[in-house]
Amino acid sequence: MTAVFLAYQPAWQGAPIWDDDGHLTRPALQSWHGLWRIWSELGATQQYYPLLHSAFWLQHRLWGDTTLGYHLISILLHAASAIFVAIILRRLAIPGAYLAAAIFALHPVAVESVAWISELKNTLSGLLYLSAMLIYLRFDQTRQTHWYGWAMGLFVLGLLSKTVTATLPAALLVIFWWQRGRLSWRRDVRPLVPFFLLGAAAGMLTAWVERKLIGAEGIEFELTIVERCLLAGRVIWFYLGKLLWPADLIFSYARWHVSQTAGWQYLFPGAAIVLVAVLWRLRGRWRGPLAGLLFFIGTLAPVLGFCNVYPFVYSFVADHFQYLASLGIITLASAGIVLLLERWGVWRRPAGYLVCLTLLATLGTLTWRQSRMYADIDALYRTTIERNPDCWMAYNNLGNLAMERGRRDDALTYYQKALQINPDHVNSLNNLGNVLASRGQLDDAMACYRKALSIEPGNVDAHYNFANALAARGRLDEAIAEYQTTVDLKPDYAPAHNNLGNLLAVRGRFDQALTHYRRAAEILPDDAKTQNNLGAALAATGQFDEAAVHCRKALEILPGDVEIHFQLGVALAGQGRFHDALTQYREALKMNPKHAGAHSNLAWLQATCPQAALRNGAEAIEHAQQATQLLGGRRPAVLDTLAAAYAEAGWFPEALGTARQALDLAVQQGNQRLADALRARIALYEAGKPYRETPSPSAPVRQPPL
Repeated sequence: MTAVFLAYQPAWQGAPIWDDDGHLTRPALQSWHGLWRIWSELGATQQYYPLLHSAFWLQHRLWGDTTLGYHLISILLHAASAIFVAIILRRLAIPGAYLAAAIFALHPVAVESVAWISELKNTLSGLLYLSAMLIYLRFDQTRQTHWYGWAMGLFVLGLLSKTVTATLPAALLVIFWWQRGRLSWRRDVRPLVPFFLLGAAAGMLTAWVERKLIGAEGIEFELTIVERCLLAGRVIWFYLGKLLWPADLIFSYARWHVSQTAGWQYLFPGAAIVLVAVLWRLRGRWRGPLAGLLFFIGTLAPVLGFCNVYPFVYSFVADHFQYLASLGIITLASAGIVLLLERWGVWRRPAGYLVCLTLLATLGTLTWRQSRMYADIDALYRTTIERNPDCWMAYNNLGNLAMERGRRDDALTYYQKALQINPDHVNSLNNLGNVLASRGQLDDAMACYRKALSIEPGNVDAHYNFANALAARGRLDEAIAEYQTTVDLKPDYAPAHNNLGNLLAVRGRFDQALTHYRRAAEILPDDAKTQNNLGAALAATGQFDEAAVHCRKALEILPGDVEIHFQLGVALAGQGRFHDALTQYREALKMNPKHAGAHSNLAWLQATCPQAALRNGAEAIEHAQQATQLLGGRRPAVLDTLAAAYAEAGWFPEALGTARQALDLAVQQGNQRLADALRARIALYEAGKPYRETPSPSAPVRQPPL
């Protein structure tokens, strides 16, 4: 066990990679209710493996996002599985049991399963698989039903961790055939029928999730049955080759072009059939080689290409796919080594030990070197590109890393390289569009989003990003339509609801905006921006009491935010709590002296407040002039505020001139409501009277909109 931990030492602190964010428990699932959702809700987690995600949930409770704990648990589970391998092989009286366990523990093809946090699904389900196998073998000897029940329970737990566990009953039949030379329906097959049924049900559920929730369907998976057979044959030989000669192991291998018109590709399944046929003919003398090969192929069955698995988008093979399957070949090879050393007369002698230790030391060294790739996410992707130059996925992910680090030029280069290799990759098109948008190249960005949507019309991210670009271009109606499409496709997409609410509010459609703000707040109740936007929309519709509640909640979540203080001031003023409103506006100006809204609303209250103690004409003029300068002097509502400030200070000629200028702008802009209000105020200024707000329960005080 110590050797295993040392071999994986470089990966102890490895950072999350690729889809780890989909497995490390996200904030929405970290509560006890989140644990309930892990078990009860399809789609709450990336795949429906509730025991796996419960293990992640528990680990998050123990060490949060610190990766050391996750890595050590995976290494521990792997080492424990190796111990179970030794116990099982000893019980089956297979030569070289300890050697096989040690090879499994130290073989570098296991590195991807052990060093990659997401693949806890392999190490956890692997241990449960082996535990269930050991207990079932005990049942097979004793026929005591309690052992059967324990085996069944462990099998179900394995299925809830990863569906590859479904291959266990077939593996047990291979073992029984190897032991007895034949299978008995009553003794061997019938007791395993419930296992087969449970495994089939779990397999069908996982296949549905892979297709419908993860996206394992589309043009990348359109293979004929002949091509799938060709693929299966090649996959078998690929994994066998990596087991026997573990060189150039990488995170993502080149994706083969499978074609039924390429004659040479028929050699792979043909050679596999010949090998099985030869071993079948030799079964009278040696059943072990055929049993080992059948275990290997049978355990690989879910990833041979007959079922759609999402990673096939990138490559048809991956080291972690053969984690358990490798035991068939490792056991066979270990037994062969021991029998050969016995024949040479050196087994259990120094020379025999030296041969085994040399083999294990070599494997351990290769594992240590392979683990270094997982110590650094940049190293992982750069090594992948070095060994697989056409890995567009690695370029795309390096682009994501560059964006996270603020290196937009590097990100642009990586995304462009990914698209040179795979011009139709929707995520890379999206990502390139985002980089271009961040550089102000909105037209080029929108071209990327359009191309992404032409390839995948239902891509939520492309619709959302396209909407953002349209909004930035000022094409608000088109942006509203794109945001609406986004939330239609994904009703729980909170940012899209938020942004749609913003644009509807700009268009004055506050009732519709409220609907989307409320939905965003339901999805993200602890998001300060969402709560503040909801408060702003409520204030705009005169619902000041509820607006104040949401603004205060936003301030609790994010204390010291300028916009929240400002919006809380609006809500408080609407409630008639003018002193508190002035306090919030002043607090906002302390944080940002150039906040035009705070200047304007503070000036309006100081000029028009019905409470004489809060009015201050001179200060109102100062703040109104600041707002006018900051906003360019073309906002009629701000000029209205400046006119009211002049009137409060007794400067009626200035008030009249400014109010008439505001009236002209309001008329030009079609703002009839403000124009009517300005005509009434002009009449007051002509009479030498300032304007005063006159609040009543049915008509609360409002500031003019900016």
